[in-house]
Amino acid sequence: MSDAIRHYINEFRSRRDVDPYQAEAFFDVIIAEKDVDLLVDLLSAWAAKGATEDEIYRFAKILRERMKRVDTHGLESVDIVGTGGSKVKTFNVSTAAAFVVAGAGIPVAKHGNKAATSSSGSADVLTTLGIDVDIPPKQAEKDLADFGICFMFAPRHHSLSPALARARKRVGSPTIFNCIGPLCNPAGAPYQLIGVFDERLRMTMARVLCRLGTKHSWIVNSIGSLDEIGLKGVTRVVDIDESSVRTIEVTAADFGIHDDGELPLDLSALESASLIIDLLDNTIGGSAAERLVLMNAAAAIHIAGRSRDLKEAYSIAETSIRSGAAFDKLAALRGGGRK
Repeated sequence: MSDAIRHYINEFRSRRDVDPYQAEAFFDVIIAEKDVDLLVDLLSAWAAKGATEDEIYRFAKILRERMKRVDTHGLESVDIVGTGGSKVKTFNVSTAAAFVVAGAGIPVAKHGNKAATSSSGSADVLTTLGIDVDIPPKQAEKDLADFGICFMFAPRHHSLSPALARARKRVGSPTIFNCIGPLCNPAGAPYQLIGVFDERLRMTMARVLCRLGTKHSWIVNSIGSLDEIGLKGVTRVVDIDESSVRTIEVTAADFGIHDDGELPLDLSALESASLIIDLLDNTIGGSAAERLVLMNAAAAIHIAGRSRDLKEAYSIAETSIRSGAAFDKLAALRGGGRK
């Protein structure tokens, strides 16, 4: 195993890509390797070379074929997820937006993990909010059916390795696995809002998702390095509508709002959890943080075909918070609603 890893470290350092006919065997070598130092060298060399569209596609396809799926029983769900790895770090926007979208009556199958390249991943903040994320696929399936929202903890659905997780943490910057994870929703969510950490990845990820199959999704990046729709400036979007791909740009004005106010930056899981509670409990209405969450929730609502435009979608998202519906979704997962 170690010899194969060393071979690919040298291949990547020589700017050579993974042979498509060896991709599955190489994947098996990676997840079987226990030498964390060697995996750190591999991931670092791969990131320095840059993962290609074909590499991301083939590894995502393998992970999809092997993952433990969640049966949605015909529900068409939405996922809001980021690659992580942004140079600009705010708080767990996609996690907060997921409750808002669910509160608007749209099923949400949220997929995520603990942080590998940031202060707080979705699993970290949900755990801090009092939600048990380490649940089997059947429980996630039941949550989705009962509450219209579920969280699918990546290690429960994908057979990767603890050594690989430690290596990713050690690398401390984005690797190919930051790209693969968002493309492998265990519920097969046909609608996705995926944020990428580097604007150069937008089209690559869009082409991969188009090859894998989607009903309607957006790949977004703002300020060049923020993996979500941003409150300030322009967010560049690749819109994938089944087999068609087009690029657009959106700003706060498209949602009918203004883009002023300072956002909280690089919050810990505890700080993010506190902010999300305040936001969903309707105590910081009109704040920059709330507007950021509402914009991302509105985009997901619009992608799912529940609004005529982004302004209407923003109004739907705002009603989800003002009515208490978004907070009720948090309470359902948090407060013993499971049986």
